[in-house]
Amino acid sequence: MLGDWASHADLYGEHAIGLMVRRQRTELVETIERSRALYAPLGWEFKEQEKMWRSPNGARLRFAYLERDQDAEAYQGHSYSRVYVEEVGNFPSPKPILKLLATLRSGAGVPCGMRLTGNPGGPGHQWVKARYIDPAPMGYEVLTDEASGLQRVFIPSKIRDNKFLGEDYVQRLRAVGSEQLVRAWLEGDWSVIDGAFFDGWSNERHVIKPFAIPADWLRFRSMDWGFARPFSVGWWAVVGDNTTLYPASEQIRLDDATRIAVSGLDRHAVLPRGSLIRYREWYGASAPNIGLRLTAEDVARGIAAREANEKITYGVIDPAAFAQDGGPSIAERMAKCGVHFRRADNTRVGPRGALGGWDQMRARLKGDVDGKPMLYVFETCRDFIRTVPALQHDPDRPEDLDTDGEDHAADEARYGCLSRPWVPKPVEQKKPTELQFEVKPNGAVVSNMSIREIVEAKARKRRLGL
Repeated sequence: MLGDWASHADLYGEHAIGLMVRRQRTELVETIERSRALYAPLGWEFKEQEKMWRSPNGARLRFAYLERDQDAEAYQGHSYSRVYVEEVGNFPSPKPILKLLATLRSGAGVPCGMRLTGNPGGPGHQWVKARYIDPAPMGYEVLTDEASGLQRVFIPSKIRDNKFLGEDYVQRLRAVGSEQLVRAWLEGDWSVIDGAFFDGWSNERHVIKPFAIPADWLRFRSMDWGFARPFSVGWWAVVGDNTTLYPASEQIRLDDATRIAVSGLDRHAVLPRGSLIRYREWYGASAPNIGLRLTAEDVARGIAAREANEKITYGVIDPAAFAQDGGPSIAERMAKCGVHFRRADNTRVGPRGALGGWDQMRARLKGDVDGKPMLYVFETCRDFIRTVPALQHDPDRPEDLDTDGEDHAADEARYGCLSRPWVPKPVEQKKPTELQFEVKPNGAVVSNMSIREIVEAKARKRRLGL
């Protein structure tokens, strides 16, 4: 952001007026010290009392900290062409940030804007995620606010984007914080939440670029009905053979059925046979956790229109949709419109040794022994990406999901997973058949087996007469 200001000041001179904000005074001191290394060699002058830089062409950049939300009121009536907020996740509330938006104005016609930086975590994680990340989880999509007309965009930045940060920096990050929080820092993944129900979720591993689904892959749909609450419909494809996705720019034989060229892909990805791909969704919500209040017939017609040119082998829906209360059930009414469902397995948490829906989802997210997930989501399925990773444990039944959360996409995904049960391969336990010893230079004798394994191997040999 210091570099962005230098460019802005160079373009607009005395009409460039900037404000850079941190939450705490100690954070602000470090920012000022960094600015000295950049601006002093350019001949800029720093006013210590005002905490302000002035460039030779008249541009001004002031530093400030807002320890309390109401501190932002002191800037009402000010005019800035640039406002910078460092580590916005340290602000528990968006109120001071939104107040500073009112200071963006220029009588000289300079284009005004606000720049925010931040990392996942911190007291402001949820509001930052809701405002900037949830509407476009993969970033780079310019959003326009309907009320004000202002535009905003989330630009992801990850460790691998910075060539100056080496493995030693990564290891230092791993030494602090919980496993989920460290993963959020390393991958820039705002969906990672400490204590999340699906703690195995990762945008990096599970979200993929859209591609044309091969015609021979089986397709099906799953649905969670809702009227006052949102309904959720997910369309799934089952990977037919081990498939490699590769960047469309690479020259690879297109007649190879196990390879698919994907536009915008930056590295190869292997989709294991039998894995599920969520390639489309329809989330019936007018606002977070508020339904569209559509009739069963309207929803059925919407589903039919979305799958008009494809073969859907089957559909599963919450068994409650088959309940009859003085008239045709939801499922019957949808069937009359040509959209057919069967009862989904609604097992949430199976008894000991039995299959449960959440176990199936977790198992597919974790993947097989080779580490490849068995469930993937197109990046266009925004409401799944927005809601599922944020779900929490039920405080009274930790093995189940807290149903007070926005769990509709998770429920229908559970139905989909249970419609195609999957069990990971057991880890092979290889036992050595021969006693092998190595004599070290110091005369020590080292075996490739534990003492218990040596005793058992000798006993086997005696039984076999060897």
